[in-house]
Amino acid sequence: MTNFSLLMLLLSLSLSVALAADTSALQDFCVADPKGQVLVNGLACKDPKLVEENDLLFSGLHIAGNTTNPVGSKVTPVFVTQLPGLNTLGISMARIDYAPWGINPPHTHPRATEVLTVLEGTLEVGFITSNPENRHLRKVLQKGDVFVFPIGLVHYQRNVGYGNAVAIAALSSQNPGVITIGNAVFGSTPDIDTDVLVKAFHLDKTTVNYLQSKF
Repeated sequence: MTNFSLLMLLLSLSLSVALAADTSALQDFCVADPKGQVLVNGLACKDPKLVEENDLLFSGLHIAGNTTNPVGSKVTPVFVTQLPGLNTLGISMARIDYAPWGINPPHTHPRATEVLTVLEGTLEVGFITSNPENRHLRKVLQKGDVFVFPIGLVHYQRNVGYGNAVAIAALSSQNPGVITIGNAVFGSTPDIDTDVLVKAFHLDKTTVNYLQSKF
């Protein structure tokens, strides 16, 4: 009985310590310190006394991205790397420019939900639900339309107009990450074994080798 009482006391103390954590922000801001040596889930905070206005500023989002590339699009990110003031705030954004019939290839954001707003042009957008349904939800968006891509799901955009298109993406992480499906599967370093890709995609070895050469 004594041992049981001691065990319950230790459990109670452990629970009290666990519940003492505060998940809310405990200071006004935590501007990222790129020179910080502390390894945390994110970036260490710059001394608040040394924070300047420029730590909270990003300029240039009005400048169109260069879409002269094979996919015909350009993403201009405003993540914590570009805007240190986003550190710990759980938000970021990006500008996406699309040439006529350009695409933002199928990709995922492992750490963020994305809300896309069309500023100019007409975009076809879509995402795929998880296994086993793999439903393809697709919509054509016009200027002013807003569409959401849930966290972790494969999604894409395509400019279906004859002029340039522009969109702004808001993301629920300071560092949402991006995994472009083609690059990840066929352009990994080192390569995924050809036999794995042959079986996974029901392709012949020659086709797999060709796809790997393109990425």
